[in-house]
Amino acid sequence: MIDKNMLDNISDPRFRRVCEEVIHGMEHFLVPGVAVGIFYENKEHIAGFGVTSIEHPLPVTEDTLFQIGSNTKTYTATAIMRLVEMGKLELDAPLRTYLPNLQLADEVVAARVTMRHLLTHTGGWVGDYFNDFGPGEDALATMTAKLSDLPQLTPLGEVFSYNNSGFYLAGRVIEVVTGKNFEAAIKELIFEPLGLTMSFFFAEDVITHRFAVGHEVFDEQPKVARPWAIPRAEAPIGGIVCNIKDIFQYARFHMGDGTTPSGARLLSSESLNLMQTPMLSATGIYMMGLSWFIETADDTKFITHGGSTKGQKTDFTIAPAKGFAYAAFTNSDRGGQLCRDVFKVTAKEYLGVSWPEAVSLNLPEERLTPYVGRYDSARSVCDIHLQEGELILQLTYKGGFPTPDSPPQPSPPPVRIALYEEDRMFVLDEPMKGTRGEFLRDSDNHIAWLRLGDRVHARQG
Repeated sequence: MIDKNMLDNISDPRFRRVCEEVIHGMEHFLVPGVAVGIFYENKEHIAGFGVTSIEHPLPVTEDTLFQIGSNTKTYTATAIMRLVEMGKLELDAPLRTYLPNLQLADEVVAARVTMRHLLTHTGGWVGDYFNDFGPGEDALATMTAKLSDLPQLTPLGEVFSYNNSGFYLAGRVIEVVTGKNFEAAIKELIFEPLGLTMSFFFAEDVITHRFAVGHEVFDEQPKVARPWAIPRAEAPIGGIVCNIKDIFQYARFHMGDGTTPSGARLLSSESLNLMQTPMLSATGIYMMGLSWFIETADDTKFITHGGSTKGQKTDFTIAPAKGFAYAAFTNSDRGGQLCRDVFKVTAKEYLGVSWPEAVSLNLPEERLTPYVGRYDSARSVCDIHLQEGELILQLTYKGGFPTPDSPPQPSPPPVRIALYEEDRMFVLDEPMKGTRGEFLRDSDNHIAWLRLGDRVHARQG
């Protein structure tokens, strides 16, 4: 399925090296199709490899549309910042200023939660709730009404734990203060001013173009993932479908001064800088800004986000001060590791940036035993046990995406984990190799949670 002859058409040796890594990853992780792009020194390099679908294969090209998943959250946050500058909302005002009927499981949290909490994933309640409330314009309002059923896990504003459901609320606030449905508001606030003509929410807009179909790997064979479309209620957290050219147009805005391609002012530099300012620690080397994950390596600051839908994984990273952007779109549930591997090669080739590898601490079993146990979250369970002096992690998915009755995706095999600092761990084996996590302690200094995949998993027993 992979046309390696395409490499002969790539004259830039740096981009050729990146594409070689893409092909290697596609073969290793069984990814049917990839679009990859680099924007640097005011030039775009974009290439497509493989096919859009194993059932009805068409070549992936630079114009192929992919679901970009949670990268959508940065668009939602950008729209929020526009509305802040318009004087229509405030980051630190209680959400009940705009949603007076807001109900959450914890009444104190419902009364105090702000937009800043939502955009930094510090709401503290269960974040992974997905459902389909139909194609009507009331879908998002119905979704937000369901959030009162989600238990509060951590104190408001104190712990980062990736919270999809918080962005439902952010999207609903956009609807209320603009008087438009979410998709129409994003089109008016973001798509149209930035000239994003190949960015869509609805399947009926996508199907007239070439688009990628997601795949899941079962028994080492990719299978088409169904359903394809993201429910309308989930639009603010992951609904955008676009190509790499459009996301690079969006990237140029976020590495610029807040003006559009025509020179019109869309946001102030201060608002863009605020979005890219670290506000609290996330997982591992990451900090959290307003929707952006932030990391620094070799004195280079990166703002980044990833995306995951039903069988599609994407990665999007910008180094604003370097005028650099990277995007990789894949149509496989195993595409995440490919995206990370390709980014490491890209950062080294173009910016000379590399990340120090985590080094395992050599600890006796008695130092490892306190981490053994079961850690539970809404969508997965992590079981950790000791085996021959090493910690073994078994991650088991529960299902529930894109609707509560959706079956779980295949769970990965057991993997070895190691501590690289006290209470900080990383995975030693594929397909999760390099993934970092943290054990979080309560006020009595007992291990209470494991943060893995950016989600807090509560210790059981």
